[in-house]
Amino acid sequence: MSNKTIGIKDVALAAGVSVTTVSHVLNEVAYARISPETRDKVRTVAEQLGYGPNRLAQALRTQRTGMLGLVSEEIATTPHAGRIILGADEAAKARGYNLMIINTPGSASLESRQADVQALLERRVDGILYATMYHRNVKLPANLGSVPSVLVDSVATGGNITAVIPDEEGGARAAVGALLDAGHTRVGFINNTDDVPATHERLQAFRSVLTEAGLDGDAAPVESEVSEVHGGYEAAMRILAGGNPPTGLFCYNDRMAMGAYRAAAELGLSIPGDLSVVGFDDQELIAANLYPGLTTVALPHYEMGAWATEHLIDAIEGKTDLALMATHPTILGCPLVSRESIAAPRQ
Repeated sequence: MSNKTIGIKDVALAAGVSVTTVSHVLNEVAYARISPETRDKVRTVAEQLGYGPNRLAQALRTQRTGMLGLVSEEIATTPHAGRIILGADEAAKARGYNLMIINTPGSASLESRQADVQALLERRVDGILYATMYHRNVKLPANLGSVPSVLVDSVATGGNITAVIPDEEGGARAAVGALLDAGHTRVGFINNTDDVPATHERLQAFRSVLTEAGLDGDAAPVESEVSEVHGGYEAAMRILAGGNPPTGLFCYNDRMAMGAYRAAAELGLSIPGDLSVVGFDDQELIAANLYPGLTTVALPHYEMGAWATEHLIDAIEGKTDLALMATHPTILGCPLVSRESIAAPRQ
């Protein structure tokens, strides 16, 4: 058989099953009553023979191209958020689809983003993922709804489209809880100044967790700055220079935590001996390489990309209805990543 094109009949003959069974297995027909053993056998034989489905014939039959589009608002050039693309690409390939990516600036006009979507539609993608580099509300191009679509790390403003976002509140609760579990009763928060969901939800969680622990959450010190290293430094200097400063700091993200490390060093405070610090995002180039390693909360970038792709393909193949999922965004957990930046406060 090595000298001719392998067809579906060859696979059926070698596996000892019907052509219909091979078709149902390789096209993952959900309703087909085929045992797991037979499915495994068919897949193994197909792989050994080097059989692959005829994509052109499939496209003509199903009116699908096997291509997904991804509009990336800067995530393609953002290392940690880029895992959204990795999750989406691996999930797509596992289902026999390929990913076509258009990277656009976060500051791009609505008209520009509509042109990006149109470029994907003209290439006949079966569905579109629309992903942003951080969790925010977005105004979507009107033509996005021309094919099945899913938002990643964002929620539509004035629209109703399936979305997957991180659990900002749950992640903040885990971060503050780690400081409380270590014995800290004076805890401060270095927050972002941007009007985005994470700014508000993380602050609310910070205050709520302290209040639930019997502390005065409303009176706990909070300083806000731009969410970069220098902003974290400025906010930390203000929050640590006052009387009776906190012994534990929750920082809006890892970059601000890096600034807090610098502030602590200038004030003669050791981490975690004098000051415990926890961040958010788990940006590996920062969190794992600070000294000591930064305890932080991981954003589920990979998981969001994979989840969105799986459900987009299910919708394309008629296995799910995205409209039923669009009333509320799906929220994925933000797990705590423990390193060495938290210790019990000194008595």
